[in-house]
Amino acid sequence: MKSCFAIVTLFLFTSLTQSLHAQDSYMLLKPDRVFDGESMHENWQVLVKNDKIEAVGAKVQAPVQAAVRELKGMTLLPGLIEGHSHLLLHPYNETSWNDQVLRESRAERIARATVHAERTLLAGFTTVRDLGSEGAGFDDVGLKQAIEKGAIPGPRMLVATKALVATGSYGPKELSYDIVTPIGAAEADGLEGVTREVRDQIGHGADIIKVYADYRWGLNGEAAPTFTLDELKKIVEVANSSGRPVVAHASTPEGMRRAIMAGVSTIEHGDGATPEIYRLMKKHQVALCPTLAAGDAISQYRGWQKGQDPEPERIKQKRESFKEALKAGVTLCMGGDVGVFPHGDNAREMEMMVAYGMQPLQVLQSATSVNADAFGIGASVGRIKAGMLADLVAVQGNPASDIGKLRQVRFVMKGGQMYKEEN
Repeated sequence: MKSCFAIVTLFLFTSLTQSLHAQDSYMLLKPDRVFDGESMHENWQVLVKNDKIEAVGAKVQAPVQAAVRELKGMTLLPGLIEGHSHLLLHPYNETSWNDQVLRESRAERIARATVHAERTLLAGFTTVRDLGSEGAGFDDVGLKQAIEKGAIPGPRMLVATKALVATGSYGPKELSYDIVTPIGAAEADGLEGVTREVRDQIGHGADIIKVYADYRWGLNGEAAPTFTLDELKKIVEVANSSGRPVVAHASTPEGMRRAIMAGVSTIEHGDGATPEIYRLMKKHQVALCPTLAAGDAISQYRGWQKGQDPEPERIKQKRESFKEALKAGVTLCMGGDVGVFPHGDNAREMEMMVAYGMQPLQVLQSATSVNADAFGIGASVGRIKAGMLADLVAVQGNPASDIGKLRQVRFVMKGGQMYKEEN
C-alpha cells in the first residue's frame, strides 16, 4: 500500500509540475543587434519567460514551445524611459496651460491622458516619470492604477501628484486678483506647512515629490528662488524618510544651488546653470534633466521658424548650457517635458540631445540605464539582462548610428505582453 501511495504521489507531483511548466510562456527574440542599456551587441538573442527576461546572448537555449520572433534589420532595446512627462497636459499651441487648468474639465483631461498614455507606450516608452498633474489633483495616481490593472494600455508610471509651490509663486495668475482661482500645484510654506503637504501627497500615492525651487515671480516677472534652503531641506528630509526622492524645477543659479544643497535627486530644466553650478551638481551627484524639446517647442509656438530664422537667444543659451553640462560630466537624464509638445513624439528630446552635442549611444544610455539608475528603478528596468522585466522595444535600423531610427518602432513589449508588432 505504501509503495502504491508513493507511486501515486510521485505521479501527481510530476503531472502538477509538468502542468505548471506548460503554463509558462516563452518567446525568443532574434534581432540583428541588441542594445542592452550600456553597449551594442551584434547577433544577440533574448529569451523572455512570462514577464521577465530569462536569458540574453549570442547563443540562447530556448524551450521547444518558445514562440520565435525574427526581428530582421532591427535593433532591440530596453523599453525607453521618459524622464519628464505630463500625461495630463496637451500641447500649448492647441490650448494654453492656463486654459487647460481653468477651463478643461477633469473628465476631459483624464480622457486625453488615456490617449496620451497609449501613444507614449506605442512610441516605445514603457516607463514615464510624470512630474505633476498641473491642477488635476491626484488624477495621475488614478491613471497609473488603471494602467497597472490592465484597464487601459500605457507605460509604467512614477507620479509626483500635485507638486509643491510657494504661496503666490505659481499660476494661473491672469485673472482678477479679486477672484480665487485654482492653482496648478499645491501651495505650502514654512517647515510645518511643507511637512504636512509632502505627507499628504505621499498618502495619496506620490512616488516622487516635486518642488518648484524657483519660478517666474520676480519683480519684473523674471525667475527667482521660491523656497528657503531650510524649507527645501525639510521637504527632502520628509520625502527621503519614506524612501521617496525629491526633484526640483529650477532654472536660476540660486534656485539650483539651494535645491542641490538640500539634497534633491534631479534638477529639471536648469536653463541658467553656470559652470560652478554644474560642478556642484557633479560633486553632490545630482542629475540634470534638461528638457531641450520643451523650450524648442515653445519658441516655435511663439513664431520662430526653425531652420529658417536665426536661433532665438533662449535657444542659444540652452545649447551653451547643455554643452557646459556635458563638459562638467553631470549625469544627464533623458526627459523632454512632453505635454508641452505631443505625447508619442518623445524621441524629439533624444534627437535634440544629439544635435546639441551628445553621441547617439550616450543618448540611448540616458533613456535606459542612466534614467533607471537615477530614478531608483534600475533593479527592474532599463537594461536587457536576465531577471529584468521584459520591457523591450525594437526599432528599424541602428539608432546608435542614426538616432532618428527611434521613430521607426516596430515592436513593443511591456512585462512580457505584446502591444505592437510590425514587420
